[in-house]
Amino acid sequence: MGKSKLLFITHEMSPFLELTKIAEITRQLPQAMQEKGFEIRILMPRFGNINERRNRLHEVIRLSGMNIIINDNDNPLIIKVASIPAARMQVYFLDNEEYFQRKHVFNDKDGKFYADNDERMIFFCKGALETVKKLGWAPDVIHCHGWMSALVPAYLKTTYKDDPTFKNSKVVYSIYGNDFKEKLDADFASKAVMGDMTEAHTEVYKDGTNTAMYAGAIHYSDGIVLGSADIDADVLNNVKNSNKSVLEYVSTSDFENYYNFYEEITNEQLVDVA
Repeated sequence: MGKSKLLFITHEMSPFLELTKIAEITRQLPQAMQEKGFEIRILMPRFGNINERRNRLHEVIRLSGMNIIINDNDNPLIIKVASIPAARMQVYFLDNEEYFQRKHVFNDKDGKFYADNDERMIFFCKGALETVKKLGWAPDVIHCHGWMSALVPAYLKTTYKDDPTFKNSKVVYSIYGNDFKEKLDADFASKAVMGDMTEAHTEVYKDGTNTAMYAGAIHYSDGIVLGSADIDADVLNNVKNSNKSVLEYVSTSDFENYYNFYEEITNEQLVDVA
């Protein structure tokens, strides 16, 4: 038996992009789990304000070249990679000229929420899972952070549920404070449908709010992590009523509780100690 595999999907990570406390968690937690024996992979978007030269990103030709379909349009997916030498971890970046090569992340220079943030999210979530398939790397646990990864649990429990790469994967979703106050495009839920899914599968996301993104992720995840002390009361109530396994918020940087939670979710000893 080899090492247990732990996949992180996030829209930000230090030192590449630091918007909220998510960036700190997604930098420290993977390293802490790697030190406990996990094999780690990390995926995030290659937003335009991530400096490729300074962070030494380079394209992974064998992974690039896929097309992600959104609204019947083919969108090329380019995969780049960078290393964090101090942690011996690699981070894979999902890039697309139309969606990510902008100077700003979610809002334009005037602070206006990008009209296509819904499609950017769909592209990222679909692209992340297709990238992992192409890696030929089957994760034991997939831990999603931030609203932009909120469709991943839905895809894993529907389109990808019987895929050899993911059929034994458990999905954990971390909830933080509200990241955006706007609404995604009114057709978001229908655009998000893929494979043999129907709009009934994305109904929970239909409102297009940050709270709706959390509601969908909660519905489809195996476990929920409360990653912040300032989570919306309605979201907390949703978590409580979900009857899912929950890791309560802890303000310490001791990640032992995450390790125990991953084992609880999978109902097995995860790391090979041999």
